Amino acid sequence: MKKKLLSAVLSVAMVASLLMGCGAKDDGKGEVYFLNFKPEVDQVWQDIAKAYTEETGVAVKVVTAASGTYEETLKSEVAKTDAPTLFQINGPIGYNTWQDYCLDLSDTKLYSWLLDKSIAVTGKDGGVFGIPYVVEGYGIIYNNAIMSKYFAMEGALATSMDEINNYATLKAVVEDMTAKKADLVIDGVFASTSLKTGEDWRWQTHLANVPVYYEYQAKSITDTDALEFTYGDNFKNIFDLYINNSCTEPSLLGSKAVDDSMAEFALGKVAMVQNGNWGWGQISGVDGNVVAETDVKFMPIYTGVEGEENQGLCTGTENFFCINSKVSEADQAASIAFVEWLFSSETGKDAVTNKLGFIAPFNTFAEDETPTDPLAKEVIRYMSDSSKVSVAWNFTTFPSQQFKDDFGSALLEYAAGSITWDDVKSTVITQWAAEKAAIAE
Repeated sequence: MKKKLLSAVLSVAMVASLLMGCGAKDDGKGEVYFLNFKPEVDQVWQDIAKAYTEETGVAVKVVTAASGTYEETLKSEVAKTDAPTLFQINGPIGYNTWQDYCLDLSDTKLYSWLLDKSIAVTGKDGGVFGIPYVVEGYGIIYNNAIMSKYFAMEGALATSMDEINNYATLKAVVEDMTAKKADLVIDGVFASTSLKTGEDWRWQTHLANVPVYYEYQAKSITDTDALEFTYGDNFKNIFDLYINNSCTEPSLLGSKAVDDSMAEFALGKVAMVQNGNWGWGQISGVDGNVVAETDVKFMPIYTGVEGEENQGLCTGTENFFCINSKVSEADQAASIAFVEWLFSSETGKDAVTNKLGFIAPFNTFAEDETPTDPLAKEVIRYMSDSSKVSVAWNFTTFPSQQFKDDFGSALLEYAAGSITWDDVKSTVITQWAAEKAAIAE
């Protein structure tokens, strides 16, 4: 997937002629209702909807679910007469839940444009029910200016970021920086570990992906009904490093949101924050932002696994477009036409690349139509480095939102000192098995 996506994202020439729509053309009667997943890009989607309506006359409504409530909101909205015509799932597990509402998209132009069709969500009958619309990456974002200041200090434990390619070195550097934070003029090395309810997805999903990835790799599997959490202590390594070298005391992390941590980074109060390339908008949009665009860089999440020196960023997608099979054919056609316009028209592609900051997995994008923001460029840089192995997004196999919520709650209790790490591991193993069993029923 990595090679296919990268080579085409970086070098495919623009398609000479693209026809908008699929099957029956929009006759003006259909409408689009998109239920958006990410609050941080709500305004961008609102602007896209307005532009499309002005260009085509087709009404597009965008509703954005609150952070951490997408599944709950979708369940509520699909039961209404005016249900979403366009929504998203996070992969095979999401499809298992929403398969009765997913239209087969195998005959759409959108599917034909996919660079790597193997990453689409398919059903047992061979149909295509979820089409990925963005490739993303996440890791540890760092402020290169602060790091350079540290490297220039007498007694620094590293002289450049190139030397920080494993957990042991990262830990030594981070703890030394914490001891010297007054001289570095920072409040902590890491931004706040957001453990507020609904704001803990960076840990119970994204960080948790790393140990699951390595367990799957070791067992040569792609899913399991019984996670052993073999690399749970590696999770603990980096999680402890985050909370013990932060600008916020561990006992106060339950009040912190993602926006808080991104603002801390943007204001130069910290040197590092774990997040994805989508976080650039949160950094650049902070009033008083002092971090230069050229200083915003990525490094992999190191946890102490053997061979991690060759590890890249966590790269993949959990964003798959689905068309509601329960709405009218006119609304289905209108929704397909909308997303195909988005990824083929000049206006749509500009919004995708420059407003949403997507690295789009379609052959309709030329080399000069890739995102220019610093974090997206970093993702592309890591993807282009043949010496680095991207960490696949295995969290699409996590059994349920309930599992992730339970994991997040356990992490909050652990950070507060209420439970032990063994308690956290027990929660992960037990709840994974229980939620997987519930799916099978």
